[in-house]
Amino acid sequence: MENDGGLLTIGDLAQRTGLPVRTIRYWSDIGAVPPAGRTGGGRRLYDARCAARLELVATLRGLGLGLADVRRVLAGNVTVAEVAATHVAALDTQIRTLRLHRAVLVSVARRGSTIEEMALMNRLAKLSAQERRQIIDDFVTEIFEGLEPDPGLALGLRQATPDLPDDPSAEQADAWLELAELVQDPAFRRRVRTMAEYGAQTGAGDPAPAGATARHSEDRPELLAGIMEHAGTAAGQAVDPASAEGAAVLDRILAGTEEDQHRPELLEGLEVFIDARMERYWQLMCIINGFPPFEPHVPVFEWLIAALRAHGGTAAPARSS
Repeated sequence: MENDGGLLTIGDLAQRTGLPVRTIRYWSDIGAVPPAGRTGGGRRLYDARCAARLELVATLRGLGLGLADVRRVLAGNVTVAEVAATHVAALDTQIRTLRLHRAVLVSVARRGSTIEEMALMNRLAKLSAQERRQIIDDFVTEIFEGLEPDPGLALGLRQATPDLPDDPSAEQADAWLELAELVQDPAFRRRVRTMAEYGAQTGAGDPAPAGATARHSEDRPELLAGIMEHAGTAAGQAVDPASAEGAAVLDRILAGTEEDQHRPELLEGLEVFIDARMERYWQLMCIINGFPPFEPHVPVFEWLIAALRAHGGTAAPARSS
């Protein structure tokens, strides 16, 4: 109860502040909120300054500060602003860690991963930026080892590194996990190695950022435009590429192009470079780096490949003037 001098007992202080008696007693014992005095029987008594100090300690603790930092603030060794800045940085780190952990758990739940796969994904999520770049560098080095490829392909793969932000979204973190698994997949490495070998032998490279366009499409934009317009429409309308209608679409695409006279070579190049996993590689890079997404091209080119297989053994017949 409150004594004649306007002081509060520990029970009164607990009732006024809503804090448990045991908490106030502990903070008093460690010197964070020392009592203003004691009764003749040794009971602690607190004044208005003690109550204000108690509210400050409760606020700082509620913000996540440890008792050691609280005591440093109360002793005047550091300011509240200095301690707050330190804790902001610590909280940012915790938030990033939690987001990465969340991404791992989301991936585990989505993929039905085993314990071993979950452990691997957790390790991948915790890699530093330098370690992430090293994974891509190692991938590219192995792909082009011993080759003298078209520099565009090698340079493009090396420059497109996963720049995961310090505060990644769940989508970005999940994309990084998928990318890291993809580039360490032996089957995918063999597939990209085949592209590199073909490029070294023929001088052709995977020519577009999306990794899913026709040979020479970067310097032949009219060819790419025709493919996307005509093959894209045909694929969307489920036109059978082996049908007479499919042959007519193919003729419209290649009309007046150099490739019309070299259909087997065009088919060969497309079969080498068109790969859904390679396109997924570039899609994941876009997600991680925060670049705008692009429309998938592989289904369009798969239709074109099927049409060339059906009708591309020889060039289209000469057209009368």
